[in-house]
Amino acid sequence: MSSKMLHPQEIAVWSIIPSIRRDIAIELKNKGISQKETARLLGVSEPAISQYFAHKRAKDISLGKKIKKEVVISASAIIADNSVVLYEIQRLMSLNETKNLICQIHLKHSNISKNCKICF
Repeated sequence: MSSKMLHPQEIAVWSIIPSIRRDIAIELKNKGISQKETARLLGVSEPAISQYFAHKRAKDISLGKKIKKEVVISASAIIADNSVVLYEIQRLMSLNETKNLICQIHLKHSNISKNCKICF
């Protein structure tokens, strides 16, 4: 990301959502779900899942411990009922820790004041 005026939603779309998908994909793999099924569940291509596993996609953002604990819960919920994928990603996006991460990235990569309170 460059140093320009970015909306928090752009950071979410370009950085946070892919990072959440990456961590869900990894957790699904840990729970024995195939790469093909993971791609289908998350609505992304198999090559995207492969790139998550190879650390070639969504590699720059590390989700915090609290978010990662919630990802484990989300992965289990998705395995139990694959219709909850969008709900679970939105739930993870709504966590205060995720909002704080968006704000940190926004401050780092955008041309905004350090006193900015626009994110959330």
